[in-house]
Amino acid sequence: QVQLVESGGGLVQAGGSLKLSCAASGRTFSSLIMGWFRQAPGKERDFVAAITSTGVTRSYASFAQGRFTISRDNAKNTGYLQMNSLKPEDTAVYYCAAVAGTAITTKSSTYDKWGQGTQVTVSS
Repeated sequence: QVQLVESGGGLVQAGGSLKLSCAASGRTFSSLIMGWFRQAPGKERDFVAAITSTGVTRSYASFAQGRFTISRDNAKNTGYLQMNSLKPEDTAVYYCAAVAGTAITTKSSTYDKWGQGTQVTVSS
């Protein structure tokens, strides 16, 4: 059973950067698709980015394109989300998720492994 633990959230000024990490337990992480989602208060959980098990294919939400970079280090069982040029509207709880498969999916209901989330707050 894979468990995911996010870290790296915090308070940052607009225009700043944060790098989120997702540490996975278990030996199957390298075979899983990994995704990042976010949820702001009173809003639905939105897709941010996803990466295939090998790291070859990546997908981004339109708001993340050009500002966020998803990556992974399978040797360390860890995934990352580098976030640059942060805006106040990026404020949310960010979740790491994983699912077995080969094709990236942007639907949160498809992912069956979730971390507890990490708060990202961007001040104006």
